[in-house]
Amino acid sequence: MKFGVITFPGSNCDQDLIYSLTHNLGQDVVHLWHKDTDLHGCDFVFLPGGFSYGDYLRAGAIARFSPIMDAVIAHAKKGGYVMGICNGFQMLCEAGLLEGALLHNASTKFVCKNVYIRPECGSAILTQDMRRKPLKVPIAHAEGNYFCSDDAFKKLQDNDQVLFRYCDANGRITDEANPNGSFDNIAGVTNIAKNVFGMMPHPERAADSMLGNLDGKKILSQLV
Repeated sequence: MKFGVITFPGSNCDQDLIYSLTHNLGQDVVHLWHKDTDLHGCDFVFLPGGFSYGDYLRAGAIARFSPIMDAVIAHAKKGGYVMGICNGFQMLCEAGLLEGALLHNASTKFVCKNVYIRPECGSAILTQDMRRKPLKVPIAHAEGNYFCSDDAFKKLQDNDQVLFRYCDANGRITDEANPNGSFDNIAGVTNIAKNVFGMMPHPERAADSMLGNLDGKKILSQLV
């Protein structure tokens, strides 16, 4: 598997992700730039977290039109793997590759802390071997409040597209465990074909023993 990580203006988690893939998982990674027009043969493409330019309009709304996104969309439609984390998740929703939208946190404040998430989807490579086991992963966002219509939510449920939900340390889905007001505690979703993934928490920030947390590595290891 050949991995690629795209850097957009404002990305601040691209190097974290590259480090996790290369040093923690031993993978070869291609550094992609948002003005590239092809993916240089990558099989799996990551859109990392950060603060995309144009966020004053809506998070990811302008970055979604970066030149490389045409190649990302084409890659996804051909069945290629794509994953967006935090701001990358926002871009994938804006590009129409994932259902829903990310709104301002219910608290209207930036939230940065460790949270627990519960893997839900039994038919996606990212979560199929970890279902119902709570994982502690950091979040850092101001617009992580996942929203979708009732019809879209029914489709997500019917097609087993909810990847992660916010929970407490025991795996219980509660309002208190929801850090941003996300609909039904949703922390990540996939598309119907299960080749495009989006999540707000940062697994790359919990993938090294020096950080005292390897729960994020468990998630990324699923891809390898």
